[in-house]
Amino acid sequence: MKAIVQQRYGPAPAVLEVGEVATPVAGPGDVLVRVHAAAVNAADWHIMRGDPWIARIAAPAIFGRRGPRQPIRGRDIAGVVEAVGPGVERFTPGDEVYGDLGDAGGAFAEYAVAPSTSLAAKPGNLTFAEAASVPLAGSTALYGLRDLAGVRPGQSVLINGASGGVGTFAVQIAAALGAEVTGVCSTRNVDQVASLGAKDVIDYTRTDFAALGRRWDVLFDLTGRRTLADCRRALTPAGTLLLAGGGVFEGGSLFGPMAIQLRGRLLARAARPQRLLPLQITPRAEYLDALRDLIEAGTVRPVIEKTYPLEAAAAAVHHLEQEHSRAKLVLTVV
Repeated sequence: MKAIVQQRYGPAPAVLEVGEVATPVAGPGDVLVRVHAAAVNAADWHIMRGDPWIARIAAPAIFGRRGPRQPIRGRDIAGVVEAVGPGVERFTPGDEVYGDLGDAGGAFAEYAVAPSTSLAAKPGNLTFAEAASVPLAGSTALYGLRDLAGVRPGQSVLINGASGGVGTFAVQIAAALGAEVTGVCSTRNVDQVASLGAKDVIDYTRTDFAALGRRWDVLFDLTGRRTLADCRRALTPAGTLLLAGGGVFEGGSLFGPMAIQLRGRLLARAARPQRLLPLQITPRAEYLDALRDLIEAGTVRPVIEKTYPLEAAAAAVHHLEQEHSRAKLVLTVV
């Protein structure tokens, strides 16, 4: 099968090449998917570059000495079930599915194998490209706001990085949970963020949300570029800070966006009654099922900045790691 293959750490397009590899086989509990579309996420360029450096030590199952353990990048897919492994009863060949392959990767290819527990039926009102943009970003927003922060009707929620992949879902999900949503983004994205359900939009090129003297019940930081002090100053005394975000490449780093998450863990007890919650997501079908319900009801819609053919995966990853992309970038495979 055709795939985008990487053998060593480095930048796109130097280390991402179109190649022919063996088609994977579905093992027990697995599903073989004919990939129609795959989304690009910040995790892809972090693994591609081996950045931040500390991740090579912290996650040896993902990061090898000279290159990633898995040579094929990508985790979000949408496609059609080709075959199922022993013990799989939820899916049959021909089913349209979407899902998150997790850190194992392998989405930038014509076929991919995924655990059946990380797949769900594709939303019926989405194209494959639209569906592929949902799993990781949508699940991160849903898990963070609904499950970790426990957002309730009437609460105030600030999304820092509201125009990005996770941010566009977070604005919509927070609004669906009944919150009064404030989005933070650049000038060019103000109208888009407002159209997604933000009651108030702050243009960070003109206004610093941390210097306004306002306080929110929940602050979802998706940039990793503000200090904990800045974020906590914008929280109510018992507010919740969600810490996530992949950022853009800035020449290599020791800790990168992990730094603020590590500090959050260290200071969590001392910060009480404020809650500092670093966010890590495990792919689960239940998130995808909930997202499908929201999408089919018209409550949530994916936003795609640009689609690329599979062969142009290097250009897509380069765009994501070097610029503040607007919502999602998606590869079309067939």
